[in-house]
Amino acid sequence: MELRKIKDQSPLVQAIFNQNTEDVTFLLDHNEDVNAKDQEQSTPLHAAAYLGNVQIMEMLINSGAKVNAKDQGMLTPLHRAAASRNERAVELLLKHKAEVNPRDKFWQTPLHMAATNWATSCAATLIPHVCSLDVADKSGRTPLHHAAHSGHTEMVNLFLRKGASANAKDKKERQPIHWAAHLGHLDVVKLLVPHTADVMCKDKRGYTPLHVAAASGQIDVVKFLLRLKVEIDEPNIFGNTALHMACQTGQDIVATELVNRGADVNRLNYHGDTPLHLAATSSSGVL
Repeated sequence: MELRKIKDQSPLVQAIFNQNTEDVTFLLDHNEDVNAKDQEQSTPLHAAAYLGNVQIMEMLINSGAKVNAKDQGMLTPLHRAAASRNERAVELLLKHKAEVNPRDKFWQTPLHMAATNWATSCAATLIPHVCSLDVADKSGRTPLHHAAHSGHTEMVNLFLRKGASANAKDKKERQPIHWAAHLGHLDVVKLLVPHTADVMCKDKRGYTPLHVAAASGQIDVVKFLLRLKVEIDEPNIFGNTALHMACQTGQDIVATELVNRGADVNRLNYHGDTPLHLAATSSSGVL
């Protein structure tokens, strides 16, 4: 919650953000509505969970706060606690029978929130209670997708140890390794490879991890994948190889590495273009 908005909140929420337990006690004893919602449909328990103040959370719950209340984004206090990396708040909500798998408006669960926000201890607390480690959000991404995207090796390692599928596909058929390769998270790529059925897995457009790493200039990932003896001239659905992609996006260091490792400089894509053609039309000067 933005600080400029706190002054517009109820006295109870202001007391919570000030972490003033005496004022909270006084207001609850004088029948302040413990489930009152603000303009964003957040309750006082959302605020306390966001702060991770378990003492105030316990006071609110004992006064009748609804542990599964949802704000306008369909976020529950458990979402808020996980997103804010508040392990003790997560534990308290679970103790009071908070729903473990609620979905927000993007279909993300508290475990997605923990994965996105590097909240490893919160994720470890949630995992024994969730229905599946591979639950997908609206875009088809699992918590492991989000952890790979954020580049958090400890989180990725946790999910893999607990049995999350490294082969899960989002709605564009991208696997966690696609995201790690695209964003240059080499350590995550190394963690995922032993758990990935096919290191040359393709998304809906036929892009492999090598394609996406080449296109985004992730030279260390490209070198690592090439050491695994992946097919260097594998085409996507447009007939473009990793070298085509590097030339098209102006990634000269990657292009040079691919050529030195034997990439076919004369390979035609399905429009009849060689990597050299694409380099000539690129504004980045791979030539």
